[in-house]
Amino acid sequence: MHLAKLIIPACVLALIVAGCADVESAGGIGFSPKPGDLLFRDSDCGPLCDAIEKVTEGFKGANLSHVGIVAKDVNGQMIVLEAGSKGVVATGLQTFLSHGIDPNSQPKVMVGRLKRPYRRLIPAAIREAIALKGKPYDKSFAIDNDAYYCSELIYEIFRRANGGRPVFKLEPMTFKDPETGETLAVWQEYFGKLGIEVPEGEPGINPGGISRSPVLTIVYISESVSKKAR
Repeated sequence: MHLAKLIIPACVLALIVAGCADVESAGGIGFSPKPGDLLFRDSDCGPLCDAIEKVTEGFKGANLSHVGIVAKDVNGQMIVLEAGSKGVVATGLQTFLSHGIDPNSQPKVMVGRLKRPYRRLIPAAIREAIALKGKPYDKSFAIDNDAYYCSELIYEIFRRANGGRPVFKLEPMTFKDPETGETLAVWQEYFGKLGIEVPEGEPGINPGGISRSPVLTIVYISESVSKKAR
């Protein structure tokens, strides 16, 4: 299914990752991310994560429901800057990876790295993410309301780092089942509790869409994610 559209909230989880530490000892993914790398996760957050994955498409069809950016904290430790249910936060790498684990206790993660022409934006993007720490989570998935969901955070920090010009692309969101064309019940319930209409067709962005961006190279896919991407 080709639905580079939705934006939903499996982004309710973590924030800033950094450095070049040995990831084997920090979560077991067998890969050492660099500052600025984007970590895409197949999260286990229940019906909402499942709904996100159903209406969005990741790189080679992978199921992806969350994304954060790698960085280093003041002590040089690996962290992930992310937007989740607690708002924009900095999360330790191992903690970030632990929120999406396969039956073999391995993290379900994909790593995207900006292509060379865009890497100059990484330091400024990380500074922007740090400056946004403490901002609230964007429950309504609206752009420009000073609240952020996971992929919106990535979109915004790179837009700011690039002088206001978007690096990643907004697309119309969809909350409809691709098989039936009907809005998924989980989304009707979710937005109903917020007292707002389902924002079908409004501009947004999602982890799957970012993972397929032409400005990224996918440099690592865990075995559990690669099986879904075949």
